Amino acid sequence: MDQQVVLVDENDNEIGLEEKLKAHQNGGKLHRAISVFVFDKENRLMMQQRALTKYHGSGLWSSTTCSHPFPGEKSFDAAHRRLKEEMGFDCDLKELCAFVYHADMENGLRENEYDHYFVGHYDSEPKINREEANDWKWMSIKELRDEIKKNPKQFTPFFLAFFERVINEAEKSGMKFE
Repeated sequence: MDQQVVLVDENDNEIGLEEKLKAHQNGGKLHRAISVFVFDKENRLMMQQRALTKYHGSGLWSSTTCSHPFPGEKSFDAAHRRLKEEMGFDCDLKELCAFVYHADMENGLRENEYDHYFVGHYDSEPKINREEANDWKWMSIKELRDEIKKNPKQFTPFFLAFFERVINEAEKSGMKFE
């Protein structure tokens, strides 16, 4: 059976289920998602290059991990599950914020997500799952901002849609970046 995502209203109230690919077609139905930002002791962000086999955003750079909770699964639990499945490790996470974002993808797909953003800290190398991630690297926020300005097409449209807002929320919570 194809994976289903949880459809939600603008207040993150569950209103139904939809097959994942269908939820991203025809303008995109609003659905619940998670994104994880893992930082090291220097507050560099662990970036993930998506696997070349992904149905959208393949080979592009994005946050440490992002995905969708299963029906009945809490967003917090989905964040831990996907961190282990994609990057091969787990760490303490805290929910930083949640908001709706939109991003147009290739092949006529559209992200329309009520995304829960989690932050964590980890100071070792991941053991990436090659079916999920092609590569990884640490980047300072300054390096990341410079690279986004120079080469925005290297990044997933959804990462570009929420990156600055998440970093602003992290700064409000007390994190410091160069």
